[in-house]
Amino acid sequence: MPVIVVANPKGGVGKSTLATHIAGALARQGHAVMLGDVDRQQSARGWLALRPPQLPPIRGWDTSGGDALRPPKGTTHAVLDTPAGLHGKRLDEVMKVADKVVIPLQPSLFDINATHAFVAALRAHKRAERIAFGVVGMRVREGTLSNEQLHRYLETLGLPVLGFLRDTQNYVQLAARGLTLWDVAPSRVERDLAQWQPLLEWIGR
Repeated sequence: MPVIVVANPKGGVGKSTLATHIAGALARQGHAVMLGDVDRQQSARGWLALRPPQLPPIRGWDTSGGDALRPPKGTTHAVLDTPAGLHGKRLDEVMKVADKVVIPLQPSLFDINATHAFVAALRAHKRAERIAFGVVGMRVREGTLSNEQLHRYLETLGLPVLGFLRDTQNYVQLAARGLTLWDVAPSRVERDLAQWQPLLEWIGR
């Protein structure tokens, strides 16, 4: 059972947006999905509470039972949202269960600097060799200097770039209702769905 971890030490980069949408996409594909949240804010758990019961189910993964994370049973895929400042013992616990780590990154110098150090820590981790890592550009605006800066940085990072998600209110509006792009009419979010294809293909490998 693959465990997909969404992680970045910087707050507000879109970790919960990415985690909930990965879970939603997998559920729409017919997988038995669990969504866990080791962030104190529990954004993913709050999102699950809003999710309409008629939609493809996503179960909650209770990560509060002690220090050790244990992959849930009775499921085919698990997605784990993580807190800002992930490091030390908690990072070790996350790395123990992770099969893939998705790193969201916004086109901001502050985010780039924080992510650079985090990627170095991930690569140096004793469990890094068995884990696949990838980066997703978040809240990207085409034609801006910050977008150009992000692309230049990613060329030097040495990790697979899994896609770029545009800056749109679609994600905000869907989150407020416990929904994902795959829970509404495709014609409403066609451009966004297309941006997700490389990431979903990578997850499915």
